[in-house]
Amino acid sequence: MNKSEKTATIEVLKEKFASVDFFYLADPSTMSVAQVNKFRRLCFEKGIEVKVVKNSLVRKALDSFPESKNYSAIYEALKGSTAILFSDAAANVPAKALKEFRGAGTRPLLKGAYIDSAIFHGDDQLDALVNLKSKEDLLGELIGLLQSPMANVLGALQSGGGNLMGLLKALEERGGNEN
Repeated sequence: MNKSEKTATIEVLKEKFASVDFFYLADPSTMSVAQVNKFRRLCFEKGIEVKVVKNSLVRKALDSFPESKNYSAIYEALKGSTAILFSDAAANVPAKALKEFRGAGTRPLLKGAYIDSAIFHGDDQLDALVNLKSKEDLLGELIGLLQSPMANVLGALQSGGGNLMGLLKALEERGGNEN
């Protein structure tokens, strides 16, 4: 790869990192070509883009971002063979794809994940990442929690309102009979 190709690759990576809130780093080493192709096919079906790029180029692309992004914390995962998984879907989709592909196998290994400035290191984090909820799911749960007390209050007022009206009507009728 010549210097202009490296520069072009770094620019493509910069654009990709700028447009995503999360990415995964996986270790596909020791996988056969057939296994890698099968994994890429599964990822493609799930809307996950897989890029295998030199670690030094990934580091140079990440170095161009401000320190506030916390990309430097993922650098320790940039060793050996690395495949980067990008997805526009929920943050846990790549983790689910890794787990699904592996089944009883062990490859590809999860080296690390960057999710909204949080860093997950190591393959032991895969189950935690699979169970992550999307922002939409969390917002839905939050709205449900916020609506629940209001629904209870409205329900109590509506049912109590009927009782109150019945009580007022009975009192009015009783008052009318006494005259």
